[in-house]
Amino acid sequence: MPAGECESIRGDYPREVLAIPRFSCQPGRVPFRERSYVPVPPAERPVKTRSASRIIVRTSGSPRQVLLMGDSDPGVPGSGWWFTPGGGIDPGETSLQAAVREVLEETGLLIEETELIGPIAVRTVMHGFSDQITRQHETFFAIEVPGPFDIAPAALTEDELVTLTGFRWMTLAEAAGEMVWPVELGVLLEADGSTLIDFGDVEESIIPV
Repeated sequence: MPAGECESIRGDYPREVLAIPRFSCQPGRVPFRERSYVPVPPAERPVKTRSASRIIVRTSGSPRQVLLMGDSDPGVPGSGWWFTPGGGIDPGETSLQAAVREVLEETGLLIEETELIGPIAVRTVMHGFSDQITRQHETFFAIEVPGPFDIAPAALTEDELVTLTGFRWMTLAEAAGEMVWPVELGVLLEADGSTLIDFGDVEESIIPV
């Protein structure tokens, strides 16, 4: 298989769920948790600025469930939180194209741009971690699926391979008992895209900025 291409394996799910071996299209990727992660003093943390797309993958039934990814900060032992799929917008991409790509890479779900709802919301968020600060302008989309499906990531980044702890489908009531980013999850679960919601500037940090 040529470098950069991924072989897809079709499933029985109504939409296309790709069961792709984690490294099948990532030559040169480091093995899980071998990347070096170096905390720095809070005042010396570099600031990374980017634009990103985030996707609310939610079920259409009641009670509604949402797909969340478990994350951690290796520089803060015992840290952990849940967040929605999504990531940085690559050069030349639109926010919509990035949303489609990120859903595939992080969950294995292949979707079309026309299946996305939104954009439903925007915000600028500051994330303070032990090794860096991320200032991120986020555009949110939603995708509704019939029910929970098995997660088969197609292309996780090196950072994700170091910090990710798992995936979980949660109801809003279950999420209320956890640390979840974005904090506006309840609003996003019900947003239909008819009005763009602007959450303004927010901070979600393990180590405050």
